[in-house]
Amino acid sequence: MYLGIDLGTSELKLLLLSERQEVLATSAVALTIQHPQALWSEQDPLAWWNALDTGMRKMAQSHAPQLRQLRAIGLSGQMHGAVLLDRLHAVLRPAMLWNDGRSAAQCAALTSTMPQITRLAGNLPMPGFTAPKLCWVRDNEAALFDQVAKVLLPKDYLRLRLCGETVTDYSDASGTLWLDIGDRAWSSELLDACGLQTQQMPDLVDGSAVSGQLRADVAQAWGLPSGIPIAGGAGDNAASSIGMGRVANGQGFVSLGTSGVVFVNTDGYRPDPDHAVHAFCHALPMRWHQMSVMLSAASAVSWAAGAFGFADVAQLMAQAEQLSGQQRRDAPVFLPYLSGERSPHNNPFAQGVLFGMTHSHDRAALAYAVVEGVGFGLLDGYQTLSIDAQTQAGELSLVGGGARSASWAQLLATTLNCTLTTHAGALAGAALGA
Repeated sequence: MYLGIDLGTSELKLLLLSERQEVLATSAVALTIQHPQALWSEQDPLAWWNALDTGMRKMAQSHAPQLRQLRAIGLSGQMHGAVLLDRLHAVLRPAMLWNDGRSAAQCAALTSTMPQITRLAGNLPMPGFTAPKLCWVRDNEAALFDQVAKVLLPKDYLRLRLCGETVTDYSDASGTLWLDIGDRAWSSELLDACGLQTQQMPDLVDGSAVSGQLRADVAQAWGLPSGIPIAGGAGDNAASSIGMGRVANGQGFVSLGTSGVVFVNTDGYRPDPDHAVHAFCHALPMRWHQMSVMLSAASAVSWAAGAFGFADVAQLMAQAEQLSGQQRRDAPVFLPYLSGERSPHNNPFAQGVLFGMTHSHDRAALAYAVVEGVGFGLLDGYQTLSIDAQTQAGELSLVGGGARSASWAQLLATTLNCTLTTHAGALAGAALGA
């Protein structure tokens, strides 16, 4: 038996896998995001641990015999978040998440004072990455910054609570802007630019390597064997690619989650920072991948459902599907930049727009415009990968909450002019990969 833990932005997912690679059970616990100010996006790391504890106790009620046979645990999680710990491993402040946009000034400063940053880190400084967040803390919360003894990524805080070790894997570390991605090692030069040192970073391991052993008290609380190994794990997108078996060069997927991702595996390190493409280490040994990322995908449709008075996303999709071909052609244009944008525009201040509305448009037309606009946003990123970066992908998998809609999947396949394959259980792809 194996346990996959995926710490997402909106929920924490658990997946129990048999020796024969059969999914025996899944569980999910909802999470909330706090926005104390415009552009801020935070979560309390203690809420992640409480969600994991809730999910494990629920799974123990239904699958106690299987959990007693557990052989290993794998971790996956949202990337880029900054979990700041003091020397006693106490959390110093709420974690700043991947979609936190407050550090644009710090990104500009890093780009100006350290022009070699894209050569070392393989990516442009963007507010989503971890390094600019720490620069913001240094500039705005100096007393707290001086207390920082360790910086962890979200899933790695769960690892700390599970086994007491401060460790991350190469795929997740790639999203910090502190990793020399070509050498797969922390860069003292990049860390120094943020006023940090290597000893404040977690240890690095491959995703399949053992990072620690489960603590006895945690094992007892959940009915698990003590001392079982915890794998290095992966960032959520790298874990999803493993969960779908999409690991060969040129294979990849489109993710319609809170954010939207086009992910393609590469057989070497291929940075393309000029087009805001992410070039990261894979969780697998000596492999890499490229990603284009838009910040508002399924979350834009969820916003539209609430803003336009639909009962839920399902009702929004049902009404959008009823539009005729002419009504779809006449629908307004939606720019899906509700949280700024990354690939290929790299503009944290980009804003959403509904353009071309008339008295003839009803909420179904507006709903369709939002769904279509997300598709064109993904097309922007897809064309950057396939044309500018010479990374070809003729067929992709489709995962994430948006994959549940057959009509949206077909619309997206048409927009990308690409065969999209859906998978049973794709919503738990990252937990399965873990």
